[in-house]
Amino acid sequence: MLLTAPACERNKGPILEVLRREFGAQHAVLEIGSGTGQHAVHFAAHLPHLTWQPSDVAALLPPLAERVRLEGPPGLQTPIALDVCEHPWPGAAVDAIFSANTLHIMGPEALPEFFRGVGAALMPEGVLCVYGPFNYQGRYTSESNAQFDLWLKARDPGSAIRDFETVDALAQQQGLTLSADHAMPANNRTLVWRRRARG
Repeated sequence: MLLTAPACERNKGPILEVLRREFGAQHAVLEIGSGTGQHAVHFAAHLPHLTWQPSDVAALLPPLAERVRLEGPPGLQTPIALDVCEHPWPGAAVDAIFSANTLHIMGPEALPEFFRGVGAALMPEGVLCVYGPFNYQGRYTSESNAQFDLWLKARDPGSAIRDFETVDALAQQQGLTLSADHAMPANNRTLVWRRRARG
C-alpha cells in the first residue's frame, strides 16, 4: 500500500499554480525530499515540459520509488538517494530545484549544506522554489505556526520553523536573488530565488 500524506493532497494544487509560472521556462527539475512522491507524480503529470528528478535520503527511497513505478507519468525519473549534507550531490546540473516542507525538518547544521548543494547543482538562470512555513523578523505569522513549531521542537530539538532572513542570506551566498514570496494556504509560503546568468 502506497504511503499518503494528507497535506500533500491539500497543497499540491496551490503549489502547482505557482510552479506553472516559476518553472514555465525551465527544463530539468531536481526535487529535494520527495517523501511519499505525491508531489512528484502530480507536478510531472501537469508540467510535461519538465524532466522531474525526485530524491530523498536512502532510508526513505523504497516507498518513493514504488509510487513512481506505479503512478509516474512520462518525464518523471527514477528517484535517487540524496543527503543534502553529502557533497557533491548526485546527478547532472539542473535549471530548477524544488523542495517542500524540508527546511523545518532538517537540523540547523544542514541548512547551509542545503544551499551549498543548490549553489553547486543549479545552472545559470536557474530557479529555486521552496515551500513551507517561515518566520519573518523572528515572529510567527500565525498562532497555528507557533503551535506547529512547538510540536516540531518536541519531536526533534533540531527542527524548527526557519527565519526567512536566515534562509535568504544563505541563498544570497550562493548567488541567488529572491524574486517572489508567494502566500499559500495554511500559513505557508513559496519562496522563489533566481540565479542570474553570468555576464
